[in-house]
Amino acid sequence: MDGSGPFSCPICLEPLREPVTLPCGHNFCLACLGALWPHRGAGGAGGPGGAARCPLCQEPFPDGLQLRKNHTLSELLQLRQGSGSAPGPGSGPAPASASAPEPASPSAPPSAPEPSAPCAPEPWPGGEEPVRCDACPEGAALPAALSCLSCLASFCPAHLGPHERSPALRGHRLVPPLRRLEESLCPRHLRPLERYCRAERMCLCEACAAQEHQGHELVPLEQERALQEAEQSKVLSAVEDRMDELGACIAQSRRTVALIKSAAAAERERVSRLFAEAAAILQGFQTEVLGFIEEGEATMLGRSQGDLRRQEEQRSRLSRARHNLSQVPEADSVSFLQELLALRLALEEGCGPGPGPPRELSFTRSSQAVRAVRELLTATCASQWEQLRGLGTEADAESQDPDSTNHLESEAPRDYFLKFAYIVDLDSDTADKYLQLFGTKGVKRVLCPINYPESPTRFTHCEQVLGEGALDRGTYYWEVEIIEGWVSVGVMAEDFSPQEPYDRGRLGRNAHSCCLQWNGRSFSVWFHGLEAPLPHPFSPTVGICLEYADRALAFYAVRDGKMNLLRRLKASRARRSSSLSSSIDPFQSRLDSHFAGLFTRRLKPAFFLESVDAHLQMGPLKKSCISVLKRR
Repeated sequence: MDGSGPFSCPICLEPLREPVTLPCGHNFCLACLGALWPHRGAGGAGGPGGAARCPLCQEPFPDGLQLRKNHTLSELLQLRQGSGSAPGPGSGPAPASASAPEPASPSAPPSAPEPSAPCAPEPWPGGEEPVRCDACPEGAALPAALSCLSCLASFCPAHLGPHERSPALRGHRLVPPLRRLEESLCPRHLRPLERYCRAERMCLCEACAAQEHQGHELVPLEQERALQEAEQSKVLSAVEDRMDELGACIAQSRRTVALIKSAAAAERERVSRLFAEAAAILQGFQTEVLGFIEEGEATMLGRSQGDLRRQEEQRSRLSRARHNLSQVPEADSVSFLQELLALRLALEEGCGPGPGPPRELSFTRSSQAVRAVRELLTATCASQWEQLRGLGTEADAESQDPDSTNHLESEAPRDYFLKFAYIVDLDSDTADKYLQLFGTKGVKRVLCPINYPESPTRFTHCEQVLGEGALDRGTYYWEVEIIEGWVSVGVMAEDFSPQEPYDRGRLGRNAHSCCLQWNGRSFSVWFHGLEAPLPHPFSPTVGICLEYADRALAFYAVRDGKMNLLRRLKASRARRSSSLSSSIDPFQSRLDSHFAGLFTRRLKPAFFLESVDAHLQMGPLKKSCISVLKRR
């Protein structure tokens, strides 16, 4: 019998066997429906995935519909067989009564129609496991040739015959084998996703397009995929750029974390040393201050490490989304658009610049408090010792140079110093790779190294730079503007090795240099590894006066044309013979022992930018010098 007769199954195109009638009126073999929807079973049409549909007219079944044998149609088939018509293979005898329908036996699941070629599993040579035919017997399914979006099933070449022969099935949409057919259907209408809404950026079925997306720009999936594939390279390039940017932000965050840890360790060491000098009476205070440092470090580390984790998580999400996009099969347009959308959304997250380094480390205030206590104790001990010995202040007066006191008062006019003005130009051949020069008048510390040319005079372990030209006689005066951060300004011997390690190469930490430091809280002077704090408030303009004849170096705060002396460094003419006096003021003792040797060398203006945000520039002396000369 051909497949066009009224008693033939539209699926297998053979005479009906155990016919069942759907509510829409179409008749099918019970076994064919069971093979077409293997997960629903022969006993009913309900099950996971929503309501089933008629393979011919696509009308949905009611939920919970029980498929039962049509006895009347079965008897008609028996009569046709008895009258000489070609019998249908597998037809059973007609039941005695047609008035009471019998449910299909649940113990005998329907079998798939036997294909013309035997269904035997074949090994798949390498690669991903292919999509299997849904109509083949379980355990012996052949690889599918095509998937039907109307039947929601995949078929091997043998079971694809009905779709090729039956006019009713030729209208079904056949696509290359898909592993996830249910994702190609609209979850609301259970119809194929065939349109793309550019306004909502989502795949639609025809019902959704007609009901909820009127007026939107709707295009076929293939057209939208062609457009998106043309933009895929731009998206991937943007992803790469963003990942590189995140990599730089992560590196910056790691450097910030390292800076906090190193600063906390250095501060802890300084505080421990200060407490050791007065451990007998300050043990309890030491515990409190160290706890303050630990709390500040934990608070700032938690914030910076949280930023680092968020950046790493965003980079990981971008990497996963990019990988998922690369794994989408060529024919799966829905998955391609969904994964590309997920990649775009991941790319749009957190596009702002990464967090910068902290402008101030709060726990660095602890050493200043301890140092103030120590200096108070030192001054008290010195005063009491001098009173016990009956000594006056002659030793202190000896440290002053009577020939130069006329310009070393607590406040002096700036015009006096301008006649010794020295215009400092920064030497780019000495700048550390983490210092960025702005011409020859400004310098700022940066996080990313600068590719300076090789130079034997370049600092390699300290963020320092020297001025051009060496000074060897006379009096010199220059000014520096502290714009931001921790900055040290002073002088350094011309022959000092720029390759010295960090602990010995920094300005003021050796016998070849001396400096004034602003540490964000107060001024202090450094020489030969010792520090002496100063009580003066911050001044953005600092004047430096180098006097070779007196072998002295003075630092001034410059305000409104007035010079306020911060500290004048010079060896005392008559050194104190008492060892206790030396222990009371170890910094002056160090000056007495080694400071004069600094002036046996040619000196250069030197600058050390200690914090990550440090920034300074040379003071504008040229105009001031010209105005002074005109007045004279």
